[in-house]
Amino acid sequence: MTDVTTFDLADRTVRELNQALHDATSGAFRVTSPRGAHAVAAGIDAAIDVEIDGSVGYYCAGMHQQGTVRIDGNASTGLAENMMSGTVRITGSATMSAGATGHGGLLVVEGNAGARCGISMKGLDIVVGGDVGHMSAFMAQAGNLVVLGDAADDLGDSIYEAELYVRGSVASLGTDCVEKPVEAEHLATLTDLLERSGLDADPADFRRYGSARRLYNFHVDDIAAELAEGGATGIAAELAEGGATGNGAA
Repeated sequence: MTDVTTFDLADRTVRELNQALHDATSGAFRVTSPRGAHAVAAGIDAAIDVEIDGSVGYYCAGMHQQGTVRIDGNASTGLAENMMSGTVRITGSATMSAGATGHGGLLVVEGNAGARCGISMKGLDIVVGGDVGHMSAFMAQAGNLVVLGDAADDLGDSIYEAELYVRGSVASLGTDCVEKPVEAEHLATLTDLLERSGLDADPADFRRYGSARRLYNFHVDDIAAELAEGGATGIAAELAEGGATGNGAA
């Protein structure tokens, strides 16, 4: 049985805890009395296991790599922000921007996730057992967001190439986000993520959303419409004056 090192944040500081986690190369840690402290277990870069007994504040498990962090409670803004690898799991709910800019690994939110869940994610996989708030997956570039509940307004606004799967309802889709067919490869992805997350759902119940790729390039028809309306600005104005260069050249 692996020995567990206990840190009681009623007696120790977050700085002392994080230094111990940064110094460790293996082992298991239990954190008690977090009492909403910020940046708990941030910057881990080793194959260690950390269990946090209680709710945490901002940026818990930020910049996480390799190891596993489990929070038995709720988390405030920026849970697992800029996560690179490993696993972060929360048994409760997370507020704004869970998994923001995450590059890799798996983030599991067993409860609900607030606004902007997965904003600008770049390869992270996120599985949410409940609902997600508005503007989730805004400008999401790569990775997967799986939502077992509902999604609020503007899901996937300005999305790039991330894949979004929602079992419940979607209040509205953001700019350039559209529903797409669920093929065999997507069912396989869903099956894998649900198994790894430990959350029970039928992959066949999900709908898939992604980029329509309409924002990747400007269209000459848009410029023509501006010119016709007499309100041309930017490239359209340059074209009207005959002075466009580079990408705006006729």
